[in-house]
Amino acid sequence: MDILEYLQKCGGVARSGQLLDAGFRRRDLLRLTGLGAAQPRRGIFVPPECDKALLTAVLNNSRLTCASAARHYGLWLRAAPPQPHLACAHGHGSRFIRHRTVRFPGHASLPLAAVEDVALHALGCLPSPASAALATSTIRLHGVPRGLLASQLQAGRSGSALRVLRQLDVRAESIVEIDAQHLFRAHGIAYDTQVFLPGIGRVDFLLNGFLIVEIDGFAFHSKRTDMLRDRRRNNAAAVSGYAVLRFMPEHIWFDPASVIRDIRTILAGYRRSLRR
Repeated sequence: MDILEYLQKCGGVARSGQLLDAGFRRRDLLRLTGLGAAQPRRGIFVPPECDKALLTAVLNNSRLTCASAARHYGLWLRAAPPQPHLACAHGHGSRFIRHRTVRFPGHASLPLAAVEDVALHALGCLPSPASAALATSTIRLHGVPRGLLASQLQAGRSGSALRVLRQLDVRAESIVEIDAQHLFRAHGIAYDTQVFLPGIGRVDFLLNGFLIVEIDGFAFHSKRTDMLRDRRRNNAAAVSGYAVLRFMPEHIWFDPASVIRDIRTILAGYRRSLRR
């Protein structure tokens, strides 16, 4: 592999020692600048288009973690943080958020904290539901046991992180479902998730045993076959006596008041019908 290709594979930033350990020679390192790479600091090489957050981590002799490492691991996070989150037990910096405690060996080739530490840092740092979404995706996508995370949160100041961890519903299949759960709990709306209904299939949420709430993410509802399937499910639900509300992620994120209003209207109508 060409040294510039290797540098890009390393996330676009590497120390000279890492390149030498990979089998390249010092003369190869000298060629890098001629190939367009730069040296922001002695012994550190970056290609013309490098990941600024990864560079910040290397320049501070640390690793990306928490929200800053989420996209590298494919974890659920709506938006990148304005400042890098770094795992480092030393130094001070006003341009990054520091996480001191590191419990697991980091990524083998990238300046990233281990995915377990990424989740633990998020649980103690990010507000809900962002912390819940990132931790849930760590468990679902990377197979990290919830018990392992809990075992690392025994310090006195870990109470809030433990509460978030215990409340996780790992049946959620997307970040928007996590956000919907948070919205429902905040408004005192009881629900069950990922419920299988005979003749209908699995639904995202079931409220009061009769109201189906579905979150239609674009990735799973954009094709004509998806639309036909959704129409069949809706019709089957109506025939079976269920009410159905369907929302897009934008409703949950940008118009939550209308979501709660629609749900409460349906639930109130159902209660009135029972009193007749």
